[in-house]
Amino acid sequence: MSYKLDSEVLTVDEDCLSYSQDEKNNYKRQMLEGIIQEKEPSTQESSTSEIEKVVPEFYNKAQKYWSEVPATVNGMLGGLGYINAIDIQGSKIFLRELKVPGKKLALDCGAGIGRVSCNLLIPLFETVDLVEQDAAFAEKARELCTSEAVRRNSLGEIYNLGLQEFSPTSKYDLIWSQWVLGHLTDPDLVAFFRRMRLSLQLGAYFCIKENVSTSKEIIKDDEDSSVTRPLNLYERFLKEAGFRIVRKVRQQNFPKGLFPVYMIACKPKL
Repeated sequence: MSYKLDSEVLTVDEDCLSYSQDEKNNYKRQMLEGIIQEKEPSTQESSTSEIEKVVPEFYNKAQKYWSEVPATVNGMLGGLGYINAIDIQGSKIFLRELKVPGKKLALDCGAGIGRVSCNLLIPLFETVDLVEQDAAFAEKARELCTSEAVRRNSLGEIYNLGLQEFSPTSKYDLIWSQWVLGHLTDPDLVAFFRRMRLSLQLGAYFCIKENVSTSKEIIKDDEDSSVTRPLNLYERFLKEAGFRIVRKVRQQNFPKGLFPVYMIACKPKL
């Protein structure tokens, strides 16, 4: 998921038709996630099959989309490679003002080709681990993060899987997640937040940087199979997962006509 134009609003219908109670609850939940479109079923059996396919299809479509994107900065930023320096500078200021206490180990979630790792995290931390689902992006990240232009021996582990499946085995001084959370369903997002909370060192921060919708609606992008959530929904999910928000800043100097981008820093609740 990259920086995007503000586009159409997704609306949902909670009509559960003739399903059993369990199916109704499951259907309602997925409708609220903004990842399913209403379809008139011909039979209960066929409609149940559609529901079962929704979540895997949501992830599979995104994986296919990114497999066709070039492993370049321009590819990672949806053709807006020129905002890279502005983005990194905004993130540097955000982290500088946070004054992260530990400097040993950081985690880059949805790392792509290592753009954020190389330019933001590696200069600040002794070791940086990466999570990236796409194998080609992960290989490019390994190449870039071990190049002569980057500090030696700073690249840690690269975990080649989606965030919905990732469970850290280390404790981090900082976990940074940028432009990837729209590829998670709501339940997987909250579960991911909970796992990240349990993977922080004492005093450490979990930070997200995401596009947010300008309305109270979830906006769906069928092209890359993602959703753009309103800011208050991210805040609600973070609190549900046991976080307290300690800093929230809007990225400045991005082009007009695009989604607002917010950085949120969290710590586990006391």
